[in-house]
Amino acid sequence: MIVVKPEIEIIDMEDYQTILKKIERIGRVCYKSEDRIGEGTAERFIAGILKSGHESVIEHENVTVKVTCDRGVTHEIVRHRIASYSQESTRYCNYSRDKFQNQISVIDIATGFRYDLNSPSDRKKYEIWTRAMESAEKYYFEMLSAGASPQEARSILPNSLKTEIVMTMNLREWRHFLKLRLSGGAHPQIREIAGQILDVLQDRLPVFFQDISISS
Repeated sequence: MIVVKPEIEIIDMEDYQTILKKIERIGRVCYKSEDRIGEGTAERFIAGILKSGHESVIEHENVTVKVTCDRGVTHEIVRHRIASYSQESTRYCNYSRDKFQNQISVIDIATGFRYDLNSPSDRKKYEIWTRAMESAEKYYFEMLSAGASPQEARSILPNSLKTEIVMTMNLREWRHFLKLRLSGGAHPQIREIAGQILDVLQDRLPVFFQDISISS
């Protein structure tokens, strides 16, 4: 069994200046103010429309992200309707194959829940979780050895199973996703993923995401 950390990777994103110019040009159609486009006007214009709540304009640009997380988290991710998804399939992936190192991979529960493994209570929870994951792996492979297909054997696999999902959203939906999944009431493991995405988007597309923060 392999224990891995959650991570994200940007698959497709235009460069910042290209997006700024595109969104400004589109947005100014609404006000017929195209004559005001000039050097350095895009960020100010976009910041203004976002502050006013005129977010439909930024639906014209998409970002695609590959997320490595557990299957429990992806069940929450795909509830966001205005998006496109492609996910690693447990029907067709046989984890007994060499390309999976003949093991299942699981997402480390300790990172999202911030376990302190020097704490006796957190250490005990982590050990119980580890035994459960090892047991799931054992019986999954026994099912395959008994002649079960991957889609039969997958019923044994845990929510902690590592999966990869590619998600494409427009910028408005990314803002909506991040606001919901960074709130204090969100599941800790999806907050962890959303935080990683926010860090990248604030760095690379600042005007679109600078007002979003992680809630306590």
